[in-house]
Amino acid sequence: MTDPSRRRFLQWSALAVAAGMLRFPLDAAASTAGRVTALPLQDVTLKPSMFLDSLQVNRRYLFELEPDRLLHNFLQQAGLPPKGAVYGGWEGDTIAGHTLGHYLSALSKLYAQTRDVQVRQRIDYIVSELARAQAQDKDGYVGGLTRKTDAGDIEGGKQVFEQIRAGAVTGSKFNINGSWSPLYTVHKLFAGLLDADALAGNTQALPVLLPLATYLAGVFDALDHAQMQSLLATEFGGLNESYIELGARTDNPRWIAIGKRLRHEGIVDPAIAGKDNLPHHHANTQVPKFIGEARQFEVTGDLDSAAGARFFWETVTGHYSYVIGGNADREYFQQPDTIASFLTEQTCEHCNSYNMLKLTRHLYQWTPQARYFDYYERTLLNHTMSAQHPETGMFTYMTPMITGGERGFSDKFDSFWCCVGSGMEAHAQFGDSIYWQDGQSLYVNLYIPSTLDWKQGGLALTLDSGVPLNGQVRLQVTRADDAAPQRLLLRIPAWSEGRFALKVNGRKASSTLQEGYALLERRWKAGDVVELDLATPLRLEHAAGDADTVVVMRGPLALAADLGPVSDPWDAPDPALVGDASPLAGFSALPEPGRFLASTTRPQALEFSPFYAQHDRRSALYFKRMDAAQWVAEAQRREKAIAERAQLKADAVDMIQFGNEASEKAHGLTSDTSFSAAYRRQECRDVRGKGFVEFVMQGSRQPLALRLRFWGSDKGRFNILVNGTLAVEVEVERGQVLDFVDHDYVLPHALTRSGQPLRLRFEPQHGDTAGPLFGGWLVSV
Repeated sequence: MTDPSRRRFLQWSALAVAAGMLRFPLDAAASTAGRVTALPLQDVTLKPSMFLDSLQVNRRYLFELEPDRLLHNFLQQAGLPPKGAVYGGWEGDTIAGHTLGHYLSALSKLYAQTRDVQVRQRIDYIVSELARAQAQDKDGYVGGLTRKTDAGDIEGGKQVFEQIRAGAVTGSKFNINGSWSPLYTVHKLFAGLLDADALAGNTQALPVLLPLATYLAGVFDALDHAQMQSLLATEFGGLNESYIELGARTDNPRWIAIGKRLRHEGIVDPAIAGKDNLPHHHANTQVPKFIGEARQFEVTGDLDSAAGARFFWETVTGHYSYVIGGNADREYFQQPDTIASFLTEQTCEHCNSYNMLKLTRHLYQWTPQARYFDYYERTLLNHTMSAQHPETGMFTYMTPMITGGERGFSDKFDSFWCCVGSGMEAHAQFGDSIYWQDGQSLYVNLYIPSTLDWKQGGLALTLDSGVPLNGQVRLQVTRADDAAPQRLLLRIPAWSEGRFALKVNGRKASSTLQEGYALLERRWKAGDVVELDLATPLRLEHAAGDADTVVVMRGPLALAADLGPVSDPWDAPDPALVGDASPLAGFSALPEPGRFLASTTRPQALEFSPFYAQHDRRSALYFKRMDAAQWVAEAQRREKAIAERAQLKADAVDMIQFGNEASEKAHGLTSDTSFSAAYRRQECRDVRGKGFVEFVMQGSRQPLALRLRFWGSDKGRFNILVNGTLAVEVEVERGQVLDFVDHDYVLPHALTRSGQPLRLRFEPQHGDTAGPLFGGWLVSV
């Protein structure tokens, strides 16, 4: 422990305590790694509940996937004949191979959770095939990623690393030497092998990992500090964590030293100094970096790492997170405390939340405060459970916060997004954070129906729970040896507002409150029953930075208005929550548990139910809170906006709706490196790099301008050509207006005066972007 490191940690901690973020003494013991540890997955068995249902649906999907197809590239690049055809989606791109790592982790977690022999057999087969492929490479390399050469040819991924070794690091945030995030893909394989070793007892996993780790360490050794930092500007997953974990597991300082070198200073150092440097950074690229910092603290005692990880967690959960626990819009952090301005279709990438839960587990181990599991429970219930379809087992990439949004679920064999991988892992391990211990006490953090058989601790119990639909919890001790802990700590969630009742063996029990826990202390014996009844009141929770944008909560659950099936389009304005007093006064419970009818929503009454369960429904989660006078003014504003849109349509010489198939076809649109999408319920299209978009619009003899609609905080540079001649050079700078904005570009009259149809072409300047474009109108000037 260096003095500067300790000083920075204590300085940040003092600020955090003053801000109310932390509650602990400012001494070295305040951040003791492993102060509490989770009980092993092998000791926990899930009982019937939505969590067990989810795990079983996930197991079904895992067994629908064919290991030989996921191994295709690994064998092919080793010069061995593949046994199965390569999958599609991301597995058909240069990021191929990342899914196998996720898959191996998911199987390992599932095996530890269920002790399912078939799962173990599949793990052993995959690792043995990786070993067979690795044996063909004299350097110990094994991998499934590929690269695309400048000529468009596909090569094996090892060439990426050989170029890096030679000092050639070219690319972008998600591309190195023609490969899509190759270090991210490598990390998934590292993590999968580590999980196979630790959770499934596979004795071949480390013998495969060690030569691969040695090969990549040699690549990193060839780089100086500046080259390494340039490399780390591209997404690399949690490779720092994996190297440090490998070092801890093998007691080899070589791997820990490599893990330390994999610190991206441009992101981590500001967090260590207590500075929020997150706006406009890709969110999920950053979260694993801090998981690695957390693990570095636990293994090496580096307090800088602890300070950085803590600051990042506090910042993201306090200033960048949506009510379901997720974060980011279009995969990026926006400005802090602007959640209400980014309620879109492209919010809450699931990988982000999965990794935030990992980070939460680390921080909780150092400082066991119930508030960490308030966040964990919120995210698990409202995001993780919403991201898996309960019937098909498919996963979302984004979970839309926009009113009327539709969750888009993956295809079984032709998606393989990153969030499919994290989804497979997330739904394989629900028992991993229920029970914790510190040598003297048993902590119960999640009220998930389960049994615990803690042989080392001499204690077994059964947990039954109505959470999240009600607050009733029952624990029954089924075995308590002399070694069993006498202290039982039950998390009292913040959502109960401190209202709870405790009984032991049918009698009211008193307890001591400690860091958000009810502490019961006695010599436990078989047959003892503890009953906890937690209040689950309705309440409003506002978006960070905007007290007038609110969500209705009940207990740990975010409630959303049910707007109908996804098969019915939604194009109406957002409903509002109106009431001069408390809008919740208009909520009445319906017979089905968890459902309410609200008479205070406008323009009509709506039914509310848990957001997570509305997989095939359109939802309204966030509401603007208004009094009666504000609603009258809002209704008038909406009518005016409708009239203005109609007037523009009537006045325009011609109009194209970018991203709309019918409109683009009617205008003969052609393009290259261009993508259609929807954002804030508005269809759009953008053009990237050396691509273009070209289309035809009706002309006029009158002087004309082309009106283009952008999102106010977007930027880009592109040229507008009219009939092949450069007409306008466009520069769109990122603005502060978080709304759609229109810009008019006057077209040279010499190019339009004939009144003939105009062939318009957009070309990005110097590899920049054109768009996203949300509409184009030719208007007279």
